[in-house]
Amino acid sequence: MSRVWDIPVQDSTRVRDVRVAAEEACTRACLDAHRTAVAALVATELATNLVKHASEGRIVINLASPSDTRATTVSCVQITSLDHGPGISDVAAALQDGYTTANSLGAGLGTCLRIANGFDLHSRAGTGTVAVARISQPQPQRPTAASRLPRPHSGARAGGITTSLAQAEHCGDAFAWERSGSTVTLLLTDGLGHGPKAAEASTAAVQELHRNADRAPTDLLRILHAALHSTRGAAIGIAQLNEDTDQLSFAGVGNIGARLRTRDGWQPFISHPGILGARFPTTVPLQQASWRPDSLLVLHSDGLPARWTPPDDPRLTAHDPAVTAAVILRDAGSGARPLRDDTSVAVLAPALPDELP
Repeated sequence: MSRVWDIPVQDSTRVRDVRVAAEEACTRACLDAHRTAVAALVATELATNLVKHASEGRIVINLASPSDTRATTVSCVQITSLDHGPGISDVAAALQDGYTTANSLGAGLGTCLRIANGFDLHSRAGTGTVAVARISQPQPQRPTAASRLPRPHSGARAGGITTSLAQAEHCGDAFAWERSGSTVTLLLTDGLGHGPKAAEASTAAVQELHRNADRAPTDLLRILHAALHSTRGAAIGIAQLNEDTDQLSFAGVGNIGARLRTRDGWQPFISHPGILGARFPTTVPLQQASWRPDSLLVLHSDGLPARWTPPDDPRLTAHDPAVTAAVILRDAGSGARPLRDDTSVAVLAPALPDELP
C-alpha cells in the first residue's frame, strides 16, 4: 500500500524520528545495510538543516521510482525536505562537497549530492527550500556493446510527492509511471476516503498500470474500473506521452486536476465525473496537446486547493520533477493553512538537453 512518512521538524528532537523513518523506508524497499546507512545520513542532514536554517519544516519520505523514464523502475526511497525559510543565498556553494556550517554533522548538502543516487535542490530567497534525494540499490552494470548504444527515446522525466492527512501512516493517493516503447504513461490516483482501504484502491490501480502501460488512456481507465470493483474505488487521471509524435494525451475520471504549461500559459485538462470501480461515465473524452521542449504537466489530487497557483520560476524546468511537485505542494499550504486531505502531485517534464540521445 501507499506508505508515507511525514515528519514535522520543529526542533532537534525530531531529527532522530526522521532517521528512524528513513531506515524503516529502506527496509520496505529491501535496501541493504550500506544503502540504508546512506539514507539515514542524508535524512539526518536534511532534518538538521531544517532545524538550523529554516526554524521549522517537514521531511516527507515516499517509496518512488527514478525520474528518468528510460531507467528501470527500481524502488527508491525518496526523501523530500520542504520549508518556508529564508532560502539559501548561494546554492552553488552549499552543494560543494564538505561545505557545512557550525554544529552540523560535517556532511553537508554536497555529500548528500555525492552519495545519493539522485539529489536536487531548489531554493528561492524569501520563499524557502525544497530538496529531494533518492536512494536505491545500485543496479549491476553489463558492459555489452548494446549498452553503449545511444538510448532510443528522448527520456521524459517523471516524479512527484505524496502526503497523507494528519501525517497518517497510509495514504489514499498514489502516482506512478511506466514506459512501453516510445510511450510514457503517468498515473495519479486518489482512493475514496482515507487510510488503508483508500490506499488499497490506489495500490491496485498502480499495479494495473504496470501490467497495461501499452494501452491508451481511455482503454486503461476501463481496465482499472474492472480491477477496482472489489475496492472502495478511486478517482484516476492518466497522461500518456508519445515521444515519437510529441503528442500528449489525457483522460481522467473523478476529481483529478491536470494542467499543461504551453507557450500561451497553463492549459487545463478536465476529468469526467465518476468513480472507477463504482460508477464509470458513459463517455470519457480523450484530450490531446502538443508536447514541446518547455512543456510541463502537473497532475494532482483534490487535496491541493482548486485555486493553486502554478509556479512562475523558469528555473524549475531544469529541476527534477519531484522537486517541482514538492514546490507546488509546499506553496499551496503553510503552517497556518495546512492541506486538508491526502495530497499527491505528479509532474511530467521533458528530458534535459544534455540527456537527449
